[in-house]
Amino acid sequence: MTLLPTSVRAASPPPAPTPRSRRRLRRQSLAGWGFLGPFVAVFALVFLAPIGYALYLSVFKDKLIGGTSFVGLENYTQALTDPRFWEGVGRVGLFLAVQVPVMLGIALLVALAVDSGRLYGKAFFRISVFLPYAVPAVVASLMWGFIYGTRFGLVGNINDAFGITLPDPLSPSLVLASIGNIVTWEFVGYNMLIFYSALKVVPRSLYEAAALDGAGEWRIVTSVKLPAIRGALVIATIFSIIGSFQLFNEPSILQKLAPNAITTDFVPNLYTYSLSFSGQQHNYAATVAIVMGVITAIVAYTVQLRGMRKG
Repeated sequence: MTLLPTSVRAASPPPAPTPRSRRRLRRQSLAGWGFLGPFVAVFALVFLAPIGYALYLSVFKDKLIGGTSFVGLENYTQALTDPRFWEGVGRVGLFLAVQVPVMLGIALLVALAVDSGRLYGKAFFRISVFLPYAVPAVVASLMWGFIYGTRFGLVGNINDAFGITLPDPLSPSLVLASIGNIVTWEFVGYNMLIFYSALKVVPRSLYEAAALDGAGEWRIVTSVKLPAIRGALVIATIFSIIGSFQLFNEPSILQKLAPNAITTDFVPNLYTYSLSFSGQQHNYAATVAIVMGVITAIVAYTVQLRGMRKG
């Protein structure tokens, strides 16, 4: 009997599947689709379908003569040259550049303090910082709106009690900072929890090794803790960027208290809402929403790429 070389035997084709094995593979494939099917259906219904419908609306326009007609990219050209839209984008960009670093910085300091083990009553402190996140955004905006009020709120009461005149937090020059204060109050606890959870899974042996090498507390934070939670920092930054571009509840609620400071185009989402429900410009509103979504995706993806880059 002549034995074939190993290379020849390895190159020989595998045996053809039997009908029984084919049926088993088919059942496994169907079982996999059975588990995946409900998610695919819900994903298509609540995510893909609205995006598809918005894209459909964005290429039409409701005209006074002729009704709704196909206009192609005309709405997109209008959106890209709309000064009201870009003013709102610039305002949100300024909000993002100032508020997000402040909020994440405070959240990181709180998480490091809780994780240090030297904070007295850290369980109570942790739940106290996280508690504002449980307050609905509408309730938080109403609460802070009444605090900011110069005629009926805390600022007005302080002015009357001490005979002074504090700056109006709802004035056009300060209202964006006032909204930033509300958002920071709401979401510091949420981001703190992300950072604290990441710190809890860092091996304690790394801290012990750094301490044996003579590293102080500050060096352990900068050289061990922060690099170890880099992924959590990037995720929290991306979530905060997306949340900034989605800014709507706070200015929408405060608009009733400060109509001269918060206009209908104060932020892109408020502008889109006004176009759709007040101006009945559904097609153009869908276009602005799509453009804003693309801008948000580009910025968030850029931050993700830079944040995950090593070195």
